[in-house]
Amino acid sequence: MFANTLSGRFLWLVVIFVMVAEVLIFGPSVARYRADYLEARLERAQIASLALLASDGSIAGELAAELLDNAGVFNVVLRRDEIRELVLASPLPDPVDASYDLRDATLLGLTRDALQEMGRAEPRIIRVIGNPVQRGGLLIEITLDTAQLQRELWEYGARILALSLAISLFTALLLYLSVRMFVVAPMSRVIRSMSDYAEAPQDATRIITPKSNIAELREAEEALQKMQKDLTGLLRQKERLAQLGGSVARISHDLRNMLTTASMLADRMEMSEDPSVKRAAPKLVGSLSRAINLCESTLAFGKAEEPPPRLERLRLAPLIEDVVESEKLASNGEITFVTDVSPTLHLRADGEQLFRVLDNLVRNARQALEAARNPGVIELTAAEAVIEGQSGVLIRIGDSGPGLPPKAREHLFEAFQGGVRKGGVGLGLAIAAELVRGHGGRLELVRSDSEGTEFRIWLPESA
Repeated sequence: MFANTLSGRFLWLVVIFVMVAEVLIFGPSVARYRADYLEARLERAQIASLALLASDGSIAGELAAELLDNAGVFNVVLRRDEIRELVLASPLPDPVDASYDLRDATLLGLTRDALQEMGRAEPRIIRVIGNPVQRGGLLIEITLDTAQLQRELWEYGARILALSLAISLFTALLLYLSVRMFVVAPMSRVIRSMSDYAEAPQDATRIITPKSNIAELREAEEALQKMQKDLTGLLRQKERLAQLGGSVARISHDLRNMLTTASMLADRMEMSEDPSVKRAAPKLVGSLSRAINLCESTLAFGKAEEPPPRLERLRLAPLIEDVVESEKLASNGEITFVTDVSPTLHLRADGEQLFRVLDNLVRNARQALEAARNPGVIELTAAEAVIEGQSGVLIRIGDSGPGLPPKAREHLFEAFQGGVRKGGVGLGLAIAAELVRGHGGRLELVRSDSEGTEFRIWLPESA
């Protein structure tokens, strides 16, 4: 489980990265150690050869062998004044296996030679060429056994690896504690706050208080605080609206029954012979009918029992003709209806629900034109279209009316808030948008200005 946490993974990454860095340092380090080792042997061999030269060759064989043994080499060749001169020599136990020239060696070459030396299973005899110290000649050449060199390289490498491991673990521990303190702990606090808030989102005391000193985490805490405040406010508002909706539904139910009784009494008043009563009775009946429709619409929306659409393949042109004929009967005769729908245009939809959507939009357009007291045009067009890579049917409903007021456009498809005409409750467009969404489509306001209003309905082909 620890390996799956942010702290655990960070710890392992730090250890791995530090070890990778130490491995990259390891090669040049052992290469430098090997070069220093060989240069020290060259220096010792030069001292031994200079001792022999200083005695004019009078040093006995045993003393010469002791000088070579102290220098750790088998023989020494010192070149002075363009003359190759064998100074000290002893029998070689094995032939020379390889030669190395330190005078023009590169770091890459030294690293390669050092790693190859460490990788050999058995020691060998090698020749090493270098520059004499203190300008003691043109060059110096020695032969030596690599047994001690291999042993010291492995010991040095083991120390480097042990030190690297210690450094990586110590660095990882420091970084782990730092991450725990400055990143994981604040994140854990945010997570606990989110879990605590989720248990009771309406409790304002559970909203997080930003405390982090790290800029990014501070921004995250402030964003979370704002979201929690907004969500708490919305939940409280919805709770109040739910309570209000329940009350309105009960009131609407009782009021509808009372208004129905009053409507029946008003119908009888129309049979009165009193002229004043005859003139007032139709207006009274109309007012009561609108009040009853308001109660029924409120109850229907509050129940949220809109059935899912029963999809069937149908022709759109007859459906639009029915909508237009219905609105023509209700219009004042000053409105022109224009339709442009192909008789062969088909789509899969619920005919009853689509009729309600179109009728609502056309009725709103008609009422807007009648309220403006000017002759106008309502236009309905439909055609196949591809939107966002998906084919479907695009229906446009436009009018030449005065346009929607800005306040109505802000909450056009929100229940009880998008009312346009005086006396409206703002349920028609909210229900229409819900029905279109049930078909998998979209209802949008394309434009609304002094030249008119246009809505667009898009229904996918799969609907």
